[in-house]
Amino acid sequence: MRTSSPAGAVSTAGAAARTAAARTVPARAAGARTVTALAAAALALTALLPGTARAAQAGPAAGPPPARAVPCAAGQLCLWAKPDFKGTRHAYELSTLDINSCTALPAGASAQSLVNRTGRPVTTYQSAECAETGEFQTYPGDGVQLPQSGYLVRAFKVWER
Repeated sequence: MRTSSPAGAVSTAGAAARTAAARTVPARAAGARTVTALAAAALALTALLPGTARAAQAGPAAGPPPARAVPCAAGQLCLWAKPDFKGTRHAYELSTLDINSCTALPAGASAQSLVNRTGRPVTTYQSAECAETGEFQTYPGDGVQLPQSGYLVRAFKVWER
């Protein structure tokens, strides 16, 4: 604010306050740039730490990936009697399955883990008749690996895309 004195002099008190405020804004912007640069450096460092880059890229997952390669060929649905891909394995070829039809596991058999490499969605059922009164779940056909089902799988359906 400019004020005139009786002698006609102009007061610079308002000008000094504006100058101080003008110096504060660039100082704040410089501080923000420093914080941004530090954040970028911290992010770059985490990419160098073992395991953190992979975990950041992986995103959310259905479960931890298996520690070993799971044997199941392309075009197959593989089911294991026990969790973690252990026990008796049943492998079903897409070329021999009836699409959209219920396929029961052998009498008395069940599965607790699976790999779907059919390229088509597969629904697993607790019921040996594919009844929806029990538990059931559909998995995409892009190589899903399920180390442990929440129920004993007794039948499945392979769906048309």
